[in-house]
Amino acid sequence: MANRPTIKDIAREAGVGPATVDRVLNGRGKVREDTMRKVAMAAHKVGYHASALFDQRLDTSVPEMTFGVVLHKGRQEFYKTFASEMERAVKERTDIRGRALIRFSSAQTPEAFLDEIHVISPKIDALASSAVNHQSVTQEVQRLKDRGIPTFALLNDFAQGVRENYFGLNNMQVGRVAGWMVATAARSGGKLGVFVGGNRWHGHELRETGFRSYVRDSSPRFTVLDSIVNLETRQLTYEATLELLARHPDLRGLYIAGGGMEGAIAALRESVQPHEVAMVVNELTEDSRAALADGYVTMVISTPLRQLCIDLVDMMVKSVKNGSSTVPGQSFLQPEIYLPESV
Repeated sequence: MANRPTIKDIAREAGVGPATVDRVLNGRGKVREDTMRKVAMAAHKVGYHASALFDQRLDTSVPEMTFGVVLHKGRQEFYKTFASEMERAVKERTDIRGRALIRFSSAQTPEAFLDEIHVISPKIDALASSAVNHQSVTQEVQRLKDRGIPTFALLNDFAQGVRENYFGLNNMQVGRVAGWMVATAARSGGKLGVFVGGNRWHGHELRETGFRSYVRDSSPRFTVLDSIVNLETRQLTYEATLELLARHPDLRGLYIAGGGMEGAIAALRESVQPHEVAMVVNELTEDSRAALADGYVTMVISTPLRQLCIDLVDMMVKSVKNGSSTVPGQSFLQPEIYLPESV
């Protein structure tokens, strides 16, 4: 593995810069055809493991496709990983000359998502987004559909009946799994807290509903408190968790239905002993992994991003080639469950 050829080796053999090789490999910008051929020949000569991708760039019979992706929370580890997996899934397709155009919304408002969608919509063949559920977003999805650009909802469903497909977890089921875990792990009856990112996150509402329905049906020794909107921010979650602990000495469990878990983890570390409050969070990150190991998180419910992006790109390609489906669909992925002994 130490002697495996790299992009620098290709560049040296082809007599070009590494940046040029990168542009050819990833389809970024324009590169002269004769230069592309030199790079492709050099890739084969040095034995580069993905040399077939360079041949793909030369095959003009392979259609070009650009996939726009608008996510939010661009500084968070989870969404950075999401973007990387999306780029990887597009790059691995050999039946298209694909490009992922990824942007991050500056805020969790319809206007912020629409700003980013408007920037990229003239340049794309299909769109995928984690946008909030709002009438203005639905109207934009309809306009894109009328122009032949299908839209896919990611993690949080929006524009139901108009968008092409939803990709993510079955959020109602996720909420029930979280309810089961918190109720099972809590040492005695008492109060349970729930955090949601906001009232426009359809996925968070479904998770909250699933959580409450499980506790109501199967664990009557617990009372679920009014949900707290944390805007998926660490600081708000931190302050609200400290307040919950102060107001409710019998707080036995927490469910963070969206982002902001770092704040809850920090508050528990400051205020209680490990395992004293059962907590379920979403997505495995450096913070949630450490909290699992230390006993401040009981379970992590994680989205299989690699599989999601592969399936998403496959459906985007089919939609661009064959046209939109007459019946909008849902693609539920099996969540990945992490416990203290599995990380």
